[in-house]
Amino acid sequence: MDDSDASALVKAALQNDDEAARALVRKLYPLVAKIVGAHRPRRTPEEDLCQMIFIKVFQKLSQFSGKVPLEHWVSRIAVNTCLNQIESEKVRPEVRHADLSAEEQAVIENLATSSEELAPDQRFASRELVEHLLAALKPVERLAIDLLYLQGRSVDEIRKITGWSAALIKVRAFRARQKMKAQLARMQEKP
Repeated sequence: MDDSDASALVKAALQNDDEAARALVRKLYPLVAKIVGAHRPRRTPEEDLCQMIFIKVFQKLSQFSGKVPLEHWVSRIAVNTCLNQIESEKVRPEVRHADLSAEEQAVIENLATSSEELAPDQRFASRELVEHLLAALKPVERLAIDLLYLQGRSVDEIRKITGWSAALIKVRAFRARQKMKAQLARMQEKP
């Protein structure tokens, strides 16, 4: 794309010209798609990541100075967005049904179909399943769940150990439980 063409399209897009914004997307999409293809995180669909990049481009369009070619500026945004998404997936890994052992899958099936106690042979698998669910939480959420439910400590004891307020402990534990429930529901869905 010619620098003067890019500048004209950027100026028009900044003036809320929808056609100029569409023209920018059409001209920049092959570049963005190529970068996403090279740096795409495992769980994020390519189309979603391209859309996130273009949202950032248009949010920051007023910051484009024109000192570098528009393609270079957009490339930096695209690469940084991909790297940030990869990093966020590392921090909060998702457990999928296919990632589980046969025993862990049996525990999920049992949970989905029965309200009875687990059989002794499924207890170890259920502990492993809990470990998978805990691994998807933030460290502070994991700590709250571990202290409150796995170690059986009181809110007051946790408050003394961590320095958190009682309300913060309860909120973190609640949010962590919700995330674990959502993760378990996704795991129960057939692959």
